[in-house]
Amino acid sequence: MKYTGIGLVILAAICWGISGGIADILMDKGWDPLVISLYRGAVGFICFFVWFLLRFRQNRGISTSIWIWSFLAGIGVAGNFTFYFLSIQASSVAIAATLMYTAPVFVLLVSFLLRIEHSTWIKWGCIASVLLGIILLTGAYNTESISVSFLGMAAGLAAGLSYALFIFGFKNASVHGKPPATLTIAFFSFCLILFFFTDKGEAAAVLSSEDVGLFFLLGILGAGLSFLVYVYGIQRTTPANASMVAMVEPVTASLFGVLVIGDHLNAIQILGMAVILVTITVLSVKQSD
Repeated sequence: MKYTGIGLVILAAICWGISGGIADILMDKGWDPLVISLYRGAVGFICFFVWFLLRFRQNRGISTSIWIWSFLAGIGVAGNFTFYFLSIQASSVAIAATLMYTAPVFVLLVSFLLRIEHSTWIKWGCIASVLLGIILLTGAYNTESISVSFLGMAAGLAAGLSYALFIFGFKNASVHGKPPATLTIAFFSFCLILFFFTDKGEAAAVLSSEDVGLFFLLGILGAGLSFLVYVYGIQRTTPANASMVAMVEPVTASLFGVLVIGDHLNAIQILGMAVILVTITVLSVKQSD
C-alpha cells in the first residue's frame, strides 16, 4: 500500500513537471501566460466536477467553511499557476520549478509569525540554506552578470508563496469536506478569478487554433489527472514520503527543459538547485515528523 502511494505521488509530480515544459512551448508560440493558466485550471475544473458528480452522495451537505477555505485555495492555485508560467517565460522551466518549491519556507515563516511553531536553529538553518541556494541558482552573488532576471526570480518566489496559500486553504477545507468538493470549488473560484484578468479574445482563439490539443493536454496532465492521482497517493503513504518524492517535479521539469526545449544550466546553478531541493526535502520530512 505504501509503495502504491509513493508511485502515485511520483506520477503526479512527473505530470506537473511535464506541464511546465508544455507551457513553455505554448509561450514560445506566442500565447499569453494568463491564457495558458486559465485553460490549465478550466480543464482541471471539468475533471473535478465530473469526480464530484460521481461521488455526489458522499459530498452532500457542503458547509460555509468548505466554501471559504476552498475559495482561499483557489486564489492560491490561481497565483501559483500564473506566477509559475510568468517565471518560466522570464527565466526557464528548471529555475521556475525550483523557486516554486520554496513554498515550505514561506509556510514556516508564517508559522513563526503566527506562533504556530517554535523557531529552532535547525529551521533557521534550513531557511538560510534555501536563501543560499536561491543566490547560487539565480546568480545574485554577481550583480554584474546575474543569470536570472528580477521578474523571473520574483515570479518564481511568488509562485511558491501562492503554492503555500493553496496548501493552507486545501488542508483546512479538507477538515470540513472531501477532496472532490474541495477541489471543485477551489478550481471554480480559480476560473472566476482568472477570467477577469485574461484576454477574452485570445482565450476564445485557442479553441480554433492548432495548439488546442496542447492546451487540453496541459490541463489534463497539469491539473485534472495529476491532482486526482496525488490525492489518492497521499492517502496511501506518509506525509514525509510524499514530500520527498514530490521533488520529482522540479527534476522532471529540469530534464524536460534541457532535453526537449534546450535550456542550459551552468554548474553553479545546478549546485544551487541541489541545495534548495535537498534542504526543502529535509525540512518537509522534519515537519512531517
